[in-house]
Amino acid sequence: MNELETVISGMDFQYFGTGKHKMEAEEFLSAKNTVFLDVRAKEELETVKLSLSHHCKVIEIPTNDVPKRINEIPKDKTIGVFCSAGVRATIIFIYLRSKGYKDVKIILGGYPPLMAALMPGKLYKKLNK
Repeated sequence: MNELETVISGMDFQYFGTGKHKMEAEEFLSAKNTVFLDVRAKEELETVKLSLSHHCKVIEIPTNDVPKRINEIPKDKTIGVFCSAGVRATIIFIYLRSKGYKDVKIILGGYPPLMAALMPGKLYKKLNK
């Protein structure tokens, strides 16, 4: 069995039922030792830039470039994969897991929950902890 098959074989009812593969944006942005992997297309990245400088490091790698740039993604941090609708994030989540990344999460909901997590009141609380 190859790595992809091994990863998929472990994704049973319990795996999906517990939701350990996903994270709400606000929870992710509050976590420690994280990297926000933005897999949106170049055009999307140029239109809406996410620096998240008060939260975590952001790595921008469009979905189709992840295989050739995988060495830019650290294995010793929680990787939160983000795209606008969740489809590309899910693809890259599976890909990274098949490449030995253990702590990978799909950031849920696209833009609306991410923007809600970045509202001034929440940012103020984060900065004044």
